[in-house]
Amino acid sequence: MSQPLNISCPHCLATNRVPADRLEQGPSCGKCRKALFTAAPISLNEETFGKFIRNTDVPVIVDFWAGWCGPCRMMAPAFAEAAKRMEPHVRFAKVDTEAAQQLAAKYGIRSLPTMVRFEKGKEKDRASGAMNISQIMQWVG
Repeated sequence: MSQPLNISCPHCLATNRVPADRLEQGPSCGKCRKALFTAAPISLNEETFGKFIRNTDVPVIVDFWAGWCGPCRMMAPAFAEAAKRMEPHVRFAKVDTEAAQQLAAKYGIRSLPTMVRFEKGKEKDRASGAMNISQIMQWVG
């Protein structure tokens, strides 16, 4: 059995320990019984962001966006497709900077869209500007 990874549930935020070799087998949350991986970006806010990022051992790519941002709306389908293709080895999340202004300020988001890569709860990389699916997947690695 492989090393277990902590995976935060996108529904109830419970931390689940899942063996790395079982990630692709569609694991469910031990608390709420819903799927841990949804093949879609997870919406995070100021209340849920910290716990989700800290309690997820796979990289988390966060798209900081706003509804009034044209490039953000253009990139949204590509970001969703990247989530579909790259989960469960990478998590994808979105933060609406209009609703989570303190979070955007904390991470110094100055242009939209901005994608930030978190690993073990810490920022590792960031990229600003809209990207297509191949650019997102290449940046994520």
